Amino acid sequence: MTRGKVVALCGGVGGARLAHGLAQVIAPEQLTAIVNVGDDFTHLGMRICPDLDTVLYTLAGRENSEAGWGRSDESWAFLETLEQLGGDAWFRLGDRDTALHIWRTERLREGLRLTEATSGLAAAFGVKARLLPATDDTIATLCATSEGVLPFQEYFVRRRCEPTLKGLTYSGAEQAQLTPEVRTALADPHLSAVVLCPSNPYLSIEPILAIPGMREALRAISCPRIAVSPIIGGRAVKGPLAKIMSEYGQDVTAEAVARHYAGLIDLFVCDPADADFRMSGVALHGCDIMMRDAVGRGRLAREVLSLVSGGRG
Repeated sequence: MTRGKVVALCGGVGGARLAHGLAQVIAPEQLTAIVNVGDDFTHLGMRICPDLDTVLYTLAGRENSEAGWGRSDESWAFLETLEQLGGDAWFRLGDRDTALHIWRTERLREGLRLTEATSGLAAAFGVKARLLPATDDTIATLCATSEGVLPFQEYFVRRRCEPTLKGLTYSGAEQAQLTPEVRTALADPHLSAVVLCPSNPYLSIEPILAIPGMREALRAISCPRIAVSPIIGGRAVKGPLAKIMSEYGQDVTAEAVARHYAGLIDLFVCDPADADFRMSGVALHGCDIMMRDAVGRGRLAREVLSLVSGGRG
């Protein structure tokens, strides 16, 4: 197992689960999770960061594994009261989750960077891995659909991905900057691997890659860069990825995901049945990539890190 540091690019449930697996098999202090902020939005006056919170709750062992979002041991008095008052309750917010959003919003209003507020939350939840938003600037994923342009959460949560997706833009990404903490993590001489987690490439990873300097930083890294497929046998492990790829006119395959990351990865980990293609400059590794529980997360993390051997290729 690697003794160096590991950076994981992630967002959403699949990314959070592999990040949790990595934190099980290496010292948590060795792990830095760089997380998508394209899903972030302001709702009911609160700044909500769904992917950051999903990774936070999962690393802390407090995620709601049944729902696939939110935290465990939740109560719903706030939302029930809001609904009774005729308020806007389409975005499901539990009481404990709401308290976290209020705390973060207050810290941001006081002038803290999102990175600093996130660090405070990680400390409060006992998370020892480093949890970093990709940028402190605002990025908003916008969805061009058959019903017009929709903000991401309107498309993803309120409309449940029902409209046909025609394109995605990441508003604000061109003006955003990688944080100093992200740049330092990617340039660390003790870095032994970068893992692109099995998050949705378009909704979770692409908003990170769209930030100026991110692709260049990944290309400059000398250690192995490993991506894990979110597709198995033509189906998405989680979420609307297969629908999105189909509507984009792409084949719903692990190969299509690997080629989406061309030039940024050296190794691609996928289900053995999907490892039947060749890609210049990228080695394929087939294994069981399903993370059915915490044990499965650790197993996959060990498998991924077993491919790390002192440099690319």
